[in-house]
Amino acid sequence: MSQPLHSIEKKVLRTLSETSNIEAKTISKKGNLHLDQVRRALEWLKSKEMISIKESIKTKLLLGPEGKKAEQFGLPEHRFVDLLKDNIQNLDNLKNLFKGDQQEFNAALGQARRKGWIKISDKGVKLITRPTTFPEEDFLTKIFRNRIFLDDLNKVEIKTMSNIIKRPGYIDRQISKARIVNLSKHGLLTARSLSEDDELDALTSEVLSKELWRKKKLRVIDVESPAPTLLPGRKHPIQIFIDEVKEIFASMGFMEIEGDIVQPCFWNFDALFTPQDHPAREMQDTFYLPKNALETQANKDTITKISETHQNGWKTGSRGWGYRWSENSVWRQILRTHTTSATIRYLADNKPSEDRVFSIGRVFRNEKLTFKNLMEFYQIEGIVVGKKLTLRDLMGLLKRFYKQLGLDKVKFWPSFFPYTEPSMQSMVYSKKLGKWVELCGMGIFRPEVTIPLGVKNPVLAWGGGLERLVMMRYGINDVRQLYDNNLGWLRRMPLCQ
Repeated sequence: MSQPLHSIEKKVLRTLSETSNIEAKTISKKGNLHLDQVRRALEWLKSKEMISIKESIKTKLLLGPEGKKAEQFGLPEHRFVDLLKDNIQNLDNLKNLFKGDQQEFNAALGQARRKGWIKISDKGVKLITRPTTFPEEDFLTKIFRNRIFLDDLNKVEIKTMSNIIKRPGYIDRQISKARIVNLSKHGLLTARSLSEDDELDALTSEVLSKELWRKKKLRVIDVESPAPTLLPGRKHPIQIFIDEVKEIFASMGFMEIEGDIVQPCFWNFDALFTPQDHPAREMQDTFYLPKNALETQANKDTITKISETHQNGWKTGSRGWGYRWSENSVWRQILRTHTTSATIRYLADNKPSEDRVFSIGRVFRNEKLTFKNLMEFYQIEGIVVGKKLTLRDLMGLLKRFYKQLGLDKVKFWPSFFPYTEPSMQSMVYSKKLGKWVELCGMGIFRPEVTIPLGVKNPVLAWGGGLERLVMMRYGINDVRQLYDNNLGWLRRMPLCQ
């Protein structure tokens, strides 16, 4: 079966059948085609073994700045000899008469002496012979007026060029590559068998209305020809994963909430029953901002309840932390260390008896950058509010969430967090990494957290870094690779895992 040909390929074949050993530019002119069309057609024909392409390197000769000056005014030694008379002349007088700088005068003197035109002695400069021809100047003029290639020079011109090219700034060389195209035997037979009738490339409204398809053939389309690689804009793998997580939560009946990146210490720490002398609140772990937040970000009743909870437990059944709570530093602004600050504010504002919400956002920790830790990363967090909720409900919820991400092996063990009791840690097994990976911390919010906010029912909560889940999805061992902006890795990443 003959290979289908595009109309552009046919024009190129016809042009090559008339003239051989030509470049793409020549084919473009003779075939009345755009140069890009010719280049594309040549690649198609080459893949079909109808043409052969040989690359040849051509060196074009150009005049440098000194060569342009010599072509216009003559070589320095020529101008120098024109100043000489038959008698011996003083060197200093010649230097004053010579039109040029010291360097050019020295070059003229040296070249004239090397060529045997003059003799220099203590008395001065004596003319030995006055030249009548200047082949080097003629060669420079030829370069100036014509398009000269190195391969086109004869032996005399090559010798002349070898003398003058040693002089800096006279002749420049411009190297260019040319692609010479010829028909193969298969291409020649195909070109001879081409019909003169034009084929239809597409079914347009004009073709259908005038019924041109009855008179002309439709071009055969090669469905197996390689398609060009397209690199369109696309989402980052992390954003793709975030969208997937949001869909999973939505399918489980959760609603998304958001919060500000900048939070006061009150919502980030105090409302979570984190004592004011806790190490996590130090500069070593938290990014503090120079300005304080407005105190109106929490009502006085909430502030009073949380204050008393810290000091003596208030009505939560706890004894609190047993210290004097101070309001001086709670309104300092920080870059939030977890998205739980948004969750707590949501509970304080809505006081739900039953609810399911989640949040995904950036958090900041003043930690050392390593293969598994970042100073800025995404945290995924969720809570469930309802009657008679237990830790078993939370474990089942997390198992279902991980399963929808393709993670079947899950295990839990007891842990400690300041604002949940009981508390647990979850681990999942990654087949790509071949190991167990620690993920979300989880537990039930302590009464010291929920009761001052007006929430009476149990609140199941969990949260962890999103990047670890992304690393498991893509089989990455170094979290920094996710933010390296490696275009090769980003383009190779499949859209659907």
